[in-house]
Amino acid sequence: MESVSVLDPSAVKNLPSSFPASRTLTTPSLVFGLGVLSAWVAVAVLATWVAPHDPFVTVGGSRQPPSLEHWFGTDRLGRDVLSRVIFGARASLILGFISVAIGSSVGTVLGLASGYYRGTVDTVTMRLVDAMLAFPGILLALVVIAALGPSITNAMIAVGVSSIPQYARLVRSTVLTIREAPYIEAARSVGLPELRILLWHVLPNAAAPLLVLSTLQFGSAISVGAGLSFLGLGAQPPTPEWGLMAAVGREFLGRAWWISTFPGLAIFTVVMASNLLGDSVQRILDPRLRSR
Repeated sequence: MESVSVLDPSAVKNLPSSFPASRTLTTPSLVFGLGVLSAWVAVAVLATWVAPHDPFVTVGGSRQPPSLEHWFGTDRLGRDVLSRVIFGARASLILGFISVAIGSSVGTVLGLASGYYRGTVDTVTMRLVDAMLAFPGILLALVVIAALGPSITNAMIAVGVSSIPQYARLVRSTVLTIREAPYIEAARSVGLPELRILLWHVLPNAAAPLLVLSTLQFGSAISVGAGLSFLGLGAQPPTPEWGLMAAVGREFLGRAWWISTFPGLAIFTVVMASNLLGDSVQRILDPRLRSR
């Protein structure tokens, strides 16, 4: 999981006047990314009504190829792959949302405290973050899974924890600039409590880069979560989850390619849409990128 560049905090204040809403709404990558993600969310919410079969029940022969009866074929147990992909959207998207919520909430708190208070708080927090960054994201997630045990819930926690350093460093670097702004000095001079300054003045102005990183991390979280399930450390059978489905079908790639291919394509579309949406949001909120 890669970090993104720090955006100009003034982008939030300049957005309404310097970037027309009409141009924002017609950005092709924004419309495409948001459309694909919205479609998958709708599929996940309406899975019970959209899926043609029960994802846990055998409805045909083992490893039947795609046909009019089973559009995505059947798996080794004769379950409808399309239905399992549709229900798998629930597990994968929830994993992405929960992981981003964990990483962004904890990382934002650490970044706010480190950037605003500086001194000992900054030193201790950043050394902890640097220690976490010494591990690749997937390796850090594996360490957490090893401590908690394999399950989809623990995979959410593991992926969320592995993304905390990116949020902490991004928010800290943004807050370091914001804390020296004149309006922050004015807030201090009138005696406003520091907690109120942080929540009402600092955090809203750090929201732009935080939004961009969260959008990018959503796709990354789904990818890492699927990787954990592929290794047998995330979702467990018979849960319909894209990474687990791809893992189950890998031994039949030569004879039943559809078992792994369609879950893999689902992961690809969500990650691609998330990256396109994140890139579009970054271009909208960062004045340095708007003309490119």
